[in-house]
Amino acid sequence: MKTPFPFSAIVGQDQMKRAMTLTAIDPGIGGVLVFGDRGTGKSTAVRALAALLPPIRAVRGCPVNSANQADCPEWASVSDLEVTERPTPMIDLPLGVTEDRVTGALDIERALTQGKKAFEPGLLARANRGYLYIDEVNLLEDHIVDLLLDVAQSGQNAVEREGLSIRHDARFVLVGSGNPEEGELRPQLLDRFGLSVEVTSPDNIDDRIEVIRRRHAFETDTDNFMTHWQAEDAKLCDKILTARSALPNISSDDGILRACAQLCLTLGADGLRGELTLLRAARAFAAFEDTDQVTRDHLSAIAPIALSHRLRRDPLDEAGSTARVSRAVSEVLG
Repeated sequence: MKTPFPFSAIVGQDQMKRAMTLTAIDPGIGGVLVFGDRGTGKSTAVRALAALLPPIRAVRGCPVNSANQADCPEWASVSDLEVTERPTPMIDLPLGVTEDRVTGALDIERALTQGKKAFEPGLLARANRGYLYIDEVNLLEDHIVDLLLDVAQSGQNAVEREGLSIRHDARFVLVGSGNPEEGELRPQLLDRFGLSVEVTSPDNIDDRIEVIRRRHAFETDTDNFMTHWQAEDAKLCDKILTARSALPNISSDDGILRACAQLCLTLGADGLRGELTLLRAARAFAAFEDTDQVTRDHLSAIAPIALSHRLRRDPLDEAGSTARVSRAVSEVLG
């Protein structure tokens, strides 16, 4: 298997790295959408984050990565119940994938050779307790989008066809990337992503030179390069684990709740998912920053990636959504 580029070695793209780090601290934030130019490190960052995270403990023979015997589905008929460590799942969902491949279906080979009706798990089973990555998510077929919406909402994959009635856990962090020039994302799916980031190519020549330097070192002096940056990744991993432990104790007073609601009212964001996600992501950021209380500074830092994709289009405002959020932050938070 090809060695992933280290997460800590990615030059710039701070908002993208922040968004992905926050979902590692609290997967309940709801995933990350990364839109931007080709060649800006979108897929590199996803694979690097999965490699950075500590392994999960799962039953060896369980196809849905269950943490213990009680969680293993009956249809899996797991015989080896030893709990072992395995890498954090990072599953690619390719364009043009069939529904059977995503959800799972009847195991045709066993049906023909053994005469048994058995379930062959799909990509959603493999992604449980990990990451499901969709490159060019804006080009995904509508019926697959609808399926993902249902599963992301319920955390369960249900298969009812070909005489099968199967359910299993499918809780994962959904990460999508794409190029806006190739088409927009359906609003229903857009709203399901907790955080959204727009990435661009670096416009600073020193940053571009550093990208070239690090990539060259990664390809030509891999061992030394990895020794240095894996140490940096290990520090970040420890910080993420510390933040996970601290998260339940992070507090947010009524002033912070009012600020979240006022921001969304000022921006005209639909529904309540905006302030709920904003608060949740700000709590994860506070834990990452090793503070025990959410502050207005945390909200200011998180608001652009939590709210920019939830705004209605304003034909009279030529500013981008991120600029509109920045204006609202200045107005509400000072």
